[in-house]
Amino acid sequence: MKSLKYVKNEMAFTLIEMMIVLMIISILLLIAIPNMSNNNNVANARGCDATIQLLQAQVGAYYVENKMYPKDLGDLSPKYVETIVCPDKTVLMLTSDNKVVVKP
Repeated sequence: MKSLKYVKNEMAFTLIEMMIVLMIISILLLIAIPNMSNNNNVANARGCDATIQLLQAQVGAYYVENKMYPKDLGDLSPKYVETIVCPDKTVLMLTSDNKVVVKP
């Protein structure tokens, strides 16, 4: 049976090599994390744009069926759309010229 003695020819990572790898990983994380949070904001904005386009189409469908435009977006629910909310919880409204816009 072999004894558990230190063998000089054994390949292993040194402490310096391990610290360099950890520093590289941490630098990459510092670069990646802000980019990921920015992508989340962009995705929410695009989702809100898609919701506005969907609601605008549903306003048109409401007009075709009822021969009048809805008074507000609440008239579209639940027959035309299930929810009237953007992914980032932005409030939407219907203008006097029957366009769906973000409420200021």
